[in-house]
Amino acid sequence: MKPAALIVVALIALLTLASARESAGATFASQTVVEKAKDAAGKAQDAVVKSAKVVADKTEDGLSKTGEVMTDGWITTRVHARFVDEALLKDSNISVETNDHVVTLTGTVMARAGRTKATTVAKGTEGVRRVVNRLTIGRKR
Repeated sequence: MKPAALIVVALIALLTLASARESAGATFASQTVVEKAKDAAGKAQDAVVKSAKVVADKTEDGLSKTGEVMTDGWITTRVHARFVDEALLKDSNISVETNDHVVTLTGTVMARAGRTKATTVAKGTEGVRRVVNRLTIGRKR
């Protein structure tokens, strides 16, 4: 081969190697981008799952069928309101306390049927998990 042809072949070989090396670097760079994207996606997924768990926990305690937040105060007010229209609870003196969705009834009712009705009404109130009935039978104090 002529010396000029050798130089051309050598240059082509060098350019081919340089191009191959550059291409390999681009592959490496794109792998880095892919890895970063996967890492970011994993972090985003973890954040979404964590948020969903928080929402689920809040919802379990949290919202009535109408979308109101069911705090202990909300439950207490709701139970009192439901007692108002009950004929068996007329002339009763019932105190309602709620703690962690557990309703405690204290005070007096006029008859055993009133005591039972108060428990039934409280248990049937949305958000109530349990009722502790400490009502006594007797006259209003």
